[in-house]
Amino acid sequence: MSAEKTKVNVRKGDMVMVISGKDAGKKGKVLEVLTQKGRVVVEKVNVVKKHQKPTKDMPQGGIVDKEAPIHSSNVMLFCAECNSVTRKSVKITGEGKVRVCKNCGHNLPEENKK
Repeated sequence: MSAEKTKVNVRKGDMVMVISGKDAGKKGKVLEVLTQKGRVVVEKVNVVKKHQKPTKDMPQGGIVDKEAPIHSSNVMLFCAECNSVTRKSVKITGEGKVRVCKNCGHNLPEENKK
């Protein structure tokens, strides 16, 4: 596996919709972006069962539900304004670059801006 980063069109905190796979049609927030593998972790999507060994935090162990990563090409940004999936466009304003919806032109929310 190469150490190159893969281009991922979503960011942590974005609202996305799954467009293909077993969870197609589900919406959720991006929890994590894995640029090395080109994958994203979306809440309540691709939930798998993990057998957990006993630890200090969980002394009894057991089977836990956990979100597994899916490929970034299987998700698209979801615009709440036009209520549909969209591609992003970049508009240059006085404050700098802003991501906007390609369909309706509204700004996409920036939840993880530093």
